[in-house]
Amino acid sequence: MSRVALVTGGSRGIGLGIARKLAEAGINLAINGVREEASVREALEELKGYGVRVEYLQGNIASGEDRQGIVEGLLAKFGKIDILVNNAGVAPRTRSDFFDVTEEDYDHLMEINQKGTFFLTQAIAKWMADLKTTNPDSEISIVNITSISSTVASTTRASYCMSKSALSMLSKVLAVKMAEFDIPVYEIRPGVIETDMIEKVRETYHQGVKNGMTLERRMGVPEDIGKVVAALVNGDLPYSTGQVICADGGMTISRM
Repeated sequence: MSRVALVTGGSRGIGLGIARKLAEAGINLAINGVREEASVREALEELKGYGVRVEYLQGNIASGEDRQGIVEGLLAKFGKIDILVNNAGVAPRTRSDFFDVTEEDYDHLMEINQKGTFFLTQAIAKWMADLKTTNPDSEISIVNITSISSTVASTTRASYCMSKSALSMLSKVLAVKMAEFDIPVYEIRPGVIETDMIEKVRETYHQGVKNGMTLERRMGVPEDIGKVVAALVNGDLPYSTGQVICADGGMTISRM
């Protein structure tokens, strides 16, 4: 049977780039997002054009009820899951100085980026463990999309950096736990990627690239991350569970 991947936040930006590359590899897709299905129909139809099955599971991972609906939807529509790509996340509502971050904005970001991802993964990882135990030959894996912000500090995005740092530790914990079931776990840390998330600071980043912020003289695109995910879930980086791939154009290499 064809494998099934759940890509959270998979209808736009990095998530859609990932979904495209998985679809190219012949992997059926469950796409999660918060928007109404009518609003993402164009993206869904594009993915179906690769000849794979595509289902949309609407829901906010910050909501326990929605998380349950996502898992139940997966079970009802596919009956299994082989690949979990934790990509859903939000940027700060405003880029506020550390001294000015409000509790409301902090909670909004952490509920989605940190808590939502943790508990959705918990539910699906339990299911994956059962599936792997029943069918040891199945190719099951988990990929967490974090950010270079998990290690690179920004005083105007403190809560965002903290949320990504927490997901980096989640990746390590998961790698240890899921090794009991021979399920690899990976973390990808994108750098500056051309998506609507950077709209307000796009020109600043473009200028930074021109001035040598990255070693590769361009910004990344969603498909760059998609190619890395596809390689990982297809077993092209074997014997490497728990590893971190920085897809950042060399941005985080220390230089003299």
